Amino acid sequence: MLSNQRADAIIQGFESTRIMVIGDIMIDQFVIGQVNRISPEAPVPVVKFQHEEFRLGGAANVAHNIRKLGGSVSLLGVLGSDDAGTQLLAELKRASIDPSDVFSERERTTTRKLRVVTSRNQQVARIDYETDKALSRDIVDKLSALLKSQIATADVIVVSDYLKGLLNQELMAELLLSAKDHDVPVFVDPKAPHLNWYSGCSLMTPNHHEAEKATGMRIQTEDEARAAASTLQTSVPCTSVLITRGEHGMWLTDGSLPGADRVESALPTTAREVADVTGAGDTVIAMMALSVAAGANLSEAAELANHAAGIVVGRFGASTVTTKELLGAFA
Repeated sequence: MLSNQRADAIIQGFESTRIMVIGDIMIDQFVIGQVNRISPEAPVPVVKFQHEEFRLGGAANVAHNIRKLGGSVSLLGVLGSDDAGTQLLAELKRASIDPSDVFSERERTTTRKLRVVTSRNQQVARIDYETDKALSRDIVDKLSALLKSQIATADVIVVSDYLKGLLNQELMAELLLSAKDHDVPVFVDPKAPHLNWYSGCSLMTPNHHEAEKATGMRIQTEDEARAAASTLQTSVPCTSVLITRGEHGMWLTDGSLPGADRVESALPTTAREVADVTGAGDTVIAMMALSVAAGANLSEAAELANHAAGIVVGRFGASTVTTKELLGAFA
């Protein structure tokens, strides 16, 4: 268990870290209103509009979490030439994230998740605007060039795959090879259909649903989490696996330590209240990257990530955690 002094030392080191994030960026739009009646046209609530909010999602939320905690971040991604893309760029700038490595494709739809929510934070409906079509050759070449030019200065690379078309096998192969050449760890928040793309990564951070889908195994107990993590570790293969298990906490299988096949540990949840798990996985991988870049081992990083996740799930929508909140968790 992390001591207060050790946690403080790691957290204070965040400001000297440099993290590269590449993946599917998106924007969350919340249309918030009051419900007083049911529509006469259909058995659905009538929402009287009050206001709307925008939040960064996907890889952009990972970058936001890193930036909020003081880390330097470069974000590589693609959006569409549309109003949602313009709003997303504005939100990146508001979060002090440089958008110069985010490219625009004219024929692409910016991934936007519009949620209609009551003033009591009850979700009424969700509309997804998105595309998962492959990137143009021009964009792939630009991303590849950026990776090669920036990878040597990164402490950790985070890959955030939401199956929206940013990542492909060619780009991942180049990234993993370049990272290996420069001895830069690669942490992946994966999706099941193409786990072979991540072969050789340092860490995978699936949630338990993703891990179940990837392995075909049920995960309800610690023993089942251990078995699933071991299967992923050897089948992908990857060095280490962190499975987030909601109210059951996390499971870490760490194969990064010299002379050890694996170090395994279960981390109980620290959440006092769960309001919304949206974006919790983004916070977890951001915290893992920051902590390792600041000198933590994976077990220490997982403990910090567990506390950070426990904080953000107590809020509605994708959220971030502050240094003060994180330090307070160890006070």
